[in-house]
Amino acid sequence: MSSAEHHHEQSIWEKYIFSVDHKVIGMQYMFTGIAMALIGGFFVYVFRMQLAFPGMSVPGFGTVNPMEYNSLVTNHGSIMIFWVAMPVLIAAFGNFLIPLMIGCDDMVFPRLNRLSYQIFLVSAIILIISFFVQGGGFGGAWTSYPPLSAKSEYNLTPWGASLWLLAVALEFVAFLIGGINFITTLMNSRAPGMKMYDIPIVCWMIVIASILFMASVGPLIAGAVMLGFDQVYSIGFFDPGKGGDPVLWQHLFWFFGHPEVYVVLLPAMGIVAEVITTFARKKLFAYKTVLFTAAATGVLSFFVWAHHQFVSGIDPRMANVFTVTTLMISVPIAEMLFVYIATLYGGSIRFTTAMLFALAFLAEFLIGGVTGIYLGASGSDIFFHDTYFVLAHFHYTFVPIAIIATFAGLYYWFPKMSGRLMNETLGKIHFWMTIIPFNFIFIPLFILGASGQHRRIYNYQNFPDLAVPELQNLRVVATVALIFMILGQIPFFYNFIVSWKKGEKADANPWKAATLEWAAPSPPPHGNFAELPNCYRGPYEYSVPGRDLDYWPQNVK
Repeated sequence: MSSAEHHHEQSIWEKYIFSVDHKVIGMQYMFTGIAMALIGGFFVYVFRMQLAFPGMSVPGFGTVNPMEYNSLVTNHGSIMIFWVAMPVLIAAFGNFLIPLMIGCDDMVFPRLNRLSYQIFLVSAIILIISFFVQGGGFGGAWTSYPPLSAKSEYNLTPWGASLWLLAVALEFVAFLIGGINFITTLMNSRAPGMKMYDIPIVCWMIVIASILFMASVGPLIAGAVMLGFDQVYSIGFFDPGKGGDPVLWQHLFWFFGHPEVYVVLLPAMGIVAEVITTFARKKLFAYKTVLFTAAATGVLSFFVWAHHQFVSGIDPRMANVFTVTTLMISVPIAEMLFVYIATLYGGSIRFTTAMLFALAFLAEFLIGGVTGIYLGASGSDIFFHDTYFVLAHFHYTFVPIAIIATFAGLYYWFPKMSGRLMNETLGKIHFWMTIIPFNFIFIPLFILGASGQHRRIYNYQNFPDLAVPELQNLRVVATVALIFMILGQIPFFYNFIVSWKKGEKADANPWKAATLEWAAPSPPPHGNFAELPNCYRGPYEYSVPGRDLDYWPQNVK
């Protein structure tokens, strides 16, 4: 793209609807992800009210029947993973940050970048449409195990299932296209003088996550094609009655599904690293170690998938292999957490809202990691499998990734996105109204799971051995805490919207950070930099980003 084309005056239509500017596309992903998070949050509110107060008319929804309950649970999980965590952590932050942080004017394929978002938006619309077709939305769980997801006597919503599958397929296409852009841009468009080990760690994390996604999604795409044939034509790839094997789907799904955890974890770890280094006033401890550890984590993630299948009839000898690999993968993740703690040690820490969320990420994710050890051991997993213990562990892993790290990144880069500062008092109110209820939601669920309560049951009062008063009280506590957590997001949305328009104006580098995006104006114009920067050291040139804390001098070119 020529310089003249890149910087010409744009119409509203060009700038906001069909933009090829990486920053606008990043914000489109961000706002779409936030909108989908509101839908996913509403779903969890409805089905948790049913669990706490069975049979009641839920305000804003009405009475929940069993099929609606299954659909709500399924689509809550699908939305939060595929339409919130992935678009926000990878696509939104990746699009907004990578060109700015490596000192270029845009992605190498800007029109392909726009196509990526457009396909993603279509996938989100198709998913929403699936809620309103005859029979309701897909209710066979976000893992879509056959026979619940294939056309059979068990699947009462074939249209909802097929639209759900189509939406997921289109979302994968969007992220394959976006990943090509991220990798190519990082490798080919860095500012002069920026070496591989000068690249900010969050950019590396997003690119490694993109490579992981590309390497792992192929088998699931093949499985999705077979599942689509089962749904539409009743072929029987996964139907034992026709010679198929439902466990084959589990292998294809989890070969992608477990690397997918690290696809969203690594960008979150990168965001937290940038926040911690800035507000501890220290460079990242053991930068190369973190980078190599992230790569090793990606490789190991391809050898742990069958720990999801310890109760599916897997050969016990193979269960031992996957137990070992599962425990092994906890080592590099623990190493990264300790590196972040070492970065904090001796730092001049400033407790901004972004820093509070980054520190909460470390604490809450550690709980998720420790409880995962019980599920990685085949012996204990047989007891805990499909109980609320698994659900609580998963949320202690995923909420820090998809919610807490996202908030850390939003508060940190908000001045760069909008040119204004968010209100810190409202931010800290939002922080405490998020973190405290979060723990009150899921610690009781650990207790419920350890007591043997299985998940995906519509009304536990139908099971007298489970619906003892003490257990029902824990369900009520978790649901009330969820309502408080949802209400706790009101200060954030008010702060975000008002600050975007009327917040205190931010200079180019309000946090005195040391990475290259803070050398651009806030917000950056189309093309990012009046003159593309370089990273050679000199009296009038930029410092090497991320290597020291000398924030950008005033007399830069």
